[in-house]
Amino acid sequence: MLLVPAGWAEISQVEDGEQPRGARMNFVFLLVDDLGWADVGAFGSTFYETPHIDALARSGMRFTQAYAAASVCSPTRASIMTGRHPVRVDITDWIPGKRARPQERPRFLHVDDRDHLALEEVTIAEQLREAGYQTFFAGKWHLGDRGHWPTDQGFEVNIGGNERGSPPGGYYAPWNNPTLEARHPGEYLTERLTEESLRFLETRDRQRPFLLFLSYYNVHTPITPYKKRIAYFEEKANRLFDSPTPTIAEREGVSRARQDYADYASMVAAVDDSVGALLKALDAQGLSESTAIIFFSDNGGLCTAGRMGPTCNLPLRSGKGWLYEGGIREPLIIRVPGMTPPASVCDAPVVSMDFFPTMLELAQLPPAPELHVDGQSLVSYLRGEPASGPRTLYWHYPHYHGSTWRPGAAIRDGDWKLIEFYEWDEVELYDLASDPGERRNLAEQMPEKTAALRAKLQAWQKQMHAKMPVPHPEFQSARD
Repeated sequence: MLLVPAGWAEISQVEDGEQPRGARMNFVFLLVDDLGWADVGAFGSTFYETPHIDALARSGMRFTQAYAAASVCSPTRASIMTGRHPVRVDITDWIPGKRARPQERPRFLHVDDRDHLALEEVTIAEQLREAGYQTFFAGKWHLGDRGHWPTDQGFEVNIGGNERGSPPGGYYAPWNNPTLEARHPGEYLTERLTEESLRFLETRDRQRPFLLFLSYYNVHTPITPYKKRIAYFEEKANRLFDSPTPTIAEREGVSRARQDYADYASMVAAVDDSVGALLKALDAQGLSESTAIIFFSDNGGLCTAGRMGPTCNLPLRSGKGWLYEGGIREPLIIRVPGMTPPASVCDAPVVSMDFFPTMLELAQLPPAPELHVDGQSLVSYLRGEPASGPRTLYWHYPHYHGSTWRPGAAIRDGDWKLIEFYEWDEVELYDLASDPGERRNLAEQMPEKTAALRAKLQAWQKQMHAKMPVPHPEFQSARD
């Protein structure tokens, strides 16, 4: 049972039309698209500037080893909504996914998965709504076509969410979004989504708790300068850098090795401006002491591709689409009033399935382990308690991706990380405690550890009925 945080004693009367603070905690969930682990000042960036996000980190808890359940967006989003692993909900690729072209000579056939989050799945929005919460969604959904939009999955309001992964029509109006009509030419999408979120805070039913889920389209491609901030970062880049952007080879791809792209920096700044506006509104409306804030990204920053991506995730390796740390480790900040010590840090590994049970516990609702079967509540961490023991995490990505990733899977067991590359019949082993950048492959030096982790990963895949890639008959014969 949740212990009500200090300062949250039950209040019999309602002042100024607000809900009783001790009744239920409100939630603001801020999900950024493709934001890299190192794209925030609080996590080490010096070229990008995020003063409001950094202030949030100083007022709450920063998680240094927080993971997305997948290295691409739709599976992670499904895991957040359900508390279940992407393999369990059968969404293991972005929707609708990429089919390898014949000229790429793929070793495996395309692995089919769902193109929508099944309506039978129970979302955190449905659970909170059933408990009396107002549920508001704005921004990127990417979990299915019409009939599987946010309003079909527990949200009372949906502004801008649909089947598209990148912003329909771009970031500036007139866009082509079926769930968001532009107000004027040149309107900026992130500003509009923020305005709609602020309007919800102002017009909500003040007798009821709420879930505000703002899911930014930033910083997904197409990389488009934020006009209000681009000149500043262009000047900064010209002042700081006098050499071409360095790169790092990554199998068939190449990674950006320096954060120096002004256009991308301006898009990060747009998110930071939005976070600042929301924090200011919560303060102005007296909601900061009754609202938990979660800030997260759905996968790593786009770093590696056929040509370098727009950001750099160093010291982590590679980025979006890959199961190296740069593709799955995310910047996570959580602030729970009366609970999280300011400027606190949690180094325990956590994963996106954990948000569902965490929010239930913070809302003083009973756990639903039959639903969030793959998630664990983070409340003990948020109180500052140490981890109870090592944890095993799994990733299954049997698909081809535009980042030049080819089918594979990974396991993290304690500080040990193993990655299987099916395309090349290779396996890599890393000790993340001493090598978070995954530069020293220990697979040959430690064959027993490698075999044990590989067997554990394969046993999990069998238990979960994970769909494994099937050899492509045309191109397999050529390899043999």
